[in-house]
Amino acid sequence: LSQKVQAIYLWWHKPVIDQELLQSLPNLKVIANSGVGMDHLDVKLIASFGVKMANAPHAVSSSTADAGMALLLASTRRLVEVHHIAISPSVDYNEADILGVKVTGATLGIIGMGRIGYKIALRAKAFEMNILYHNRTRRKVQEEQAVGATYCEKIDSLLQQADFVMVVVSLTPQTRNLIGKRELELMKPTAILINISRGAVVDQEALVTALQTGVLGAAALDVTYPEPLPRDHPLLKLKNVLITPHLGIKTDKATYMITEEAVENILAALNGLPIPSEVLPS
Repeated sequence: LSQKVQAIYLWWHKPVIDQELLQSLPNLKVIANSGVGMDHLDVKLIASFGVKMANAPHAVSSSTADAGMALLLASTRRLVEVHHIAISPSVDYNEADILGVKVTGATLGIIGMGRIGYKIALRAKAFEMNILYHNRTRRKVQEEQAVGATYCEKIDSLLQQADFVMVVVSLTPQTRNLIGKRELELMKPTAILINISRGAVVDQEALVTALQTGVLGAAALDVTYPEPLPRDHPLLKLKNVLITPHLGIKTDKATYMITEEAVENILAALNGLPIPSEVLPS
């Protein structure tokens, strides 16, 4: 069937797109990805075969923003920890043991103000949070005003002021280990780091040390490196860490919408039309 294949729909990084596969599919025209991140693909290699690429940014943005806010709220109110207290046989606890952190009026720093980052800002505004953001390019003034967000040209300024830092960037050579030892030490010792981008955006060794030594208050991670973590990884042993298994886009409706968006991209490519969510090699 290799001569007949004109499109590939990637679901959760499968199948693996390498040179051998590309060489075996001479009539391949487009690869549609089920999600936004393209870090699992060699974009330049694919483009060298004349194959177009597309992702699904519209379908995933709301579900991922919801997941980010869920992690923020769950970590501030220590929901997993207090759930175990509530169902324990003794039901014996001290009020001080379950104190959380107030979200209303707190400062949220968003690193990466694309589609998902902006939707997080919309949600944070409803929680009456002060919103800072850092991005490669500044948003329009009207967009900033709509969510009450303040632009930080330097990431250091955001890190120093924020009570919560949410990372929402794509993984690129420039963003790998974007949050490392230096950045963690700039943050408040009570701050919570929330990562819904890619695990490798955060230096995990530095994060473990920061959480163990009180440099950082807590972390809530939907992504790690690797996924899943080895069962003996120190992050899994810390009480001030909440980890979910990359569930950002995993809702019933989002899954359906991702497939619809991918099909739309594929049909456009096969019919010689502009691809709605085309991804070009940088």
